[in-house]
Amino acid sequence: MMDDKLRILVVDDDESIRRYITKLLSQSGYEVVAAANGKDALKVVRTGPEVSLVILDILMPEMDGLETLAEIRKSSKDLPVLMLSALGQTTIIVKAMKAGATDYLVKPFEEEELEIAITKSLEKKKLLTEITSLKKKLLIDELRGEFIYKSPKMDKVKALVDQIAETDVSVLIEGESGTGKELVARALHYGSYLKDKPFVKVNCAALPHELLESELFGYERGAFTGAYRAKAGKFELANNGTIFLDEIGEIDLAIQSKLLQVLQEGSFSRLGGKQDVHVNVRVIAATNKDLKKAVEQGAFREDIYYRLNVMNIHIPPLCERKEDIPYLFEYFIDTYNEKYGKNIVVDKEEVYPTLLNYSWPGNIRELKNQVKRLVILGNIDEMIQHLRTGEGISQETVSQEPSHRSTGQLNGDAQEIMPLKLAAKEATLKAERDMILKALRGTNWNKKKAAQILQISYKALLYKIKECGIEK
Repeated sequence: MMDDKLRILVVDDDESIRRYITKLLSQSGYEVVAAANGKDALKVVRTGPEVSLVILDILMPEMDGLETLAEIRKSSKDLPVLMLSALGQTTIIVKAMKAGATDYLVKPFEEEELEIAITKSLEKKKLLTEITSLKKKLLIDELRGEFIYKSPKMDKVKALVDQIAETDVSVLIEGESGTGKELVARALHYGSYLKDKPFVKVNCAALPHELLESELFGYERGAFTGAYRAKAGKFELANNGTIFLDEIGEIDLAIQSKLLQVLQEGSFSRLGGKQDVHVNVRVIAATNKDLKKAVEQGAFREDIYYRLNVMNIHIPPLCERKEDIPYLFEYFIDTYNEKYGKNIVVDKEEVYPTLLNYSWPGNIRELKNQVKRLVILGNIDEMIQHLRTGEGISQETVSQEPSHRSTGQLNGDAQEIMPLKLAAKEATLKAERDMILKALRGTNWNKKKAAQILQISYKALLYKIKECGIEK
């Protein structure tokens, strides 16, 4: 008998086999839950009691073992599943292993064979858990590493993060783009008792509202054209863990109503679905907008705002905490030197005055990109020139070597000569950037309205914003 009983779910439509396996497992000290079909098995996996292993027959009526396995993997990627097969089912076994089965057992089998297969599956699960735990520890160490600060303002932010991390309250993180809102969200998650549970990020600004709803809440088969099979949404994937809703201010009012139901009742229905899906999720949201102003303008629901804003963390822009810049700069230099196998050494007296005088509109993300480019190209003069002229780098252009410079020995203005095609391209990009900025500012950064004014699709506008490196 084992000291700590493990619970095993046995799924087989043949009652005699269920009884036989249940008897063997009970004699070995396991607690057993039995299910006669795939649907009953999924209820156990999704709602409990919690099981440590599933023994699943491949051939069953209605929902077979492969379909059941696929559904199990949607809600539990790590749960060991031991497949039962008959002789001659090699092709199906291969499909099952590719679909995520942990191991298989061919019927008929002896008691010893079953015990060995269970032990192997549980050991594999333990190993995967240890690997996952190690990866998370490395991630936590990385998060701690990037939480570099010297300023009193960030000292207060870090103290607040530490104070509320262990709770399960909703948190609203406010700050400009590039200030590190996702870093704070991850620190809240991995510093809490949920650290071994899912952390699911959703960028609410990256998808049009028609797609965002299905991304958040999932859909049933046949819910719309092309929905050939059901799909779990991000809230289901984050069950018992944390969901991070980045750019929450971009969610339209229709989706906000559904979001309110999740926040109030912990339930929702998939697109095309009739049954409620129940979840237990901690919600962390982030925005670079003034949500209070959005509430006053009727663009954001007041009830959602107060449910999200149980705890508020405001991250100041980098220009308001310049004492952090040298420490962040040194950290990124060390990080990218190690990553790219370089040994870039910087004269602090030469570069620090420029770093501290620059306004950093792209905040930490821009600083990070500047350092990455510096390490890859090894050209400190170029970086200093960029910052002194106020150009900066707001997008990742670090992989593009400057190819337009003349290779001849030119002096003065001649050094700035470039091919006409490239000059035209740069001029066009600048003109597009200016026009997009005017449209965004004129619509209070409402991207959908801006796209209509510019007479381009919403998706095209998002691409152009990224291409031009535009940030609010």
